[in-house]
Amino acid sequence: MFNSVELNDELGLLKDEVSRLLDSTSEGVLGSSRTRAHALAEEITAAFKELGDILSEQESHLADAVSERPMAALASAFALGLLAGLMLRRS
Repeated sequence: MFNSVELNDELGLLKDEVSRLLDSTSEGVLGSSRTRAHALAEEITAAFKELGDILSEQESHLADAVSERPMAALASAFALGLLAGLMLRRS
């Protein structure tokens, strides 16, 4: 009829198999997460390098513009400072 020893054995085997499956699944998830993290890190590094190149180029253009028209650059910076001060005062 009802054999509790067999049931306990079956439950023990089932528990072992589920534990093994969960371990293998977690290792697979961890491996794929690492792969995605490395790929994302490489993309971010490339984006920062490209941003650095663009900023270096823009810095040289800005330096040329300021050296060509120093009074206009000074007046623009002063006006921008006043505008930022007014906006910060209101908030």
